Amino acid sequence: MYRPEDIKILLVDDEESILQFLELGLVGEGYQVRTAQDGIQAVNVARDFQPHVAVLDVMMPGMDGFEVCRLLKKQGPLAVIMLTAKDEVDDRVKGLMTGADDYMVKPFSFQELLARIHARLRNQFPHLLDEVVVGPFRIDDARKEIRYHGELLSLSSKEYDLLRYLVLNHGIVLSKAKILDELWGYDFGGQDNIVEVYIRALREKLRDTNRQVICTVRGLGYRVDL
Repeated sequence: MYRPEDIKILLVDDEESILQFLELGLVGEGYQVRTAQDGIQAVNVARDFQPHVAVLDVMMPGMDGFEVCRLLKKQGPLAVIMLTAKDEVDDRVKGLMTGADDYMVKPFSFQELLARIHARLRNQFPHLLDEVVVGPFRIDDARKEIRYHGELLSLSSKEYDLLRYLVLNHGIVLSKAKILDELWGYDFGGQDNIVEVYIRALREKLRDTNRQVICTVRGLGYRVDL
């Protein structure tokens, strides 16, 4: 429920085969990826790229991963996951003391790395995971805001919930009964025309006078078309 293409990851390792493997996998997941094969290059790339996450090997010629970590942390906010071929407590402690946020021992599975990256993003950049982009809609669950074609909509709490529900289920016809059950609860004691009232309000705010965004499917319910 987020856009990987908004997230930038820097890979740093002096083994080209590892870089290629990780880059291929992360690009395949949709992330923006840059690579570096030594510490100096990593610092220079990071200065321009401004990554959210750096996956950083410890053992490199010249400037080692500990020093790179320290310099990257000075440049701005980012999460550092350090990689090492050594499963030694001293290395892990040293990495954490220089600012590393997580630690992985080679060899590791790609799925584990993905999980670690997601955990770091959730911890340090939660806003990136709280945004959902669907067509012209951008839904920010953290702020409880929805933008339509870049314009922030002024929505009540229930309008937000309804529009979010419709957009995330775009292309699907949702009956009044289903909307009521989902947003008001199965034991709602009011009239089902409350849905019509909120749909009308949303159409006004979307300037959807022709009902081309929120469509009425006669006798069945409502559907958002993108």
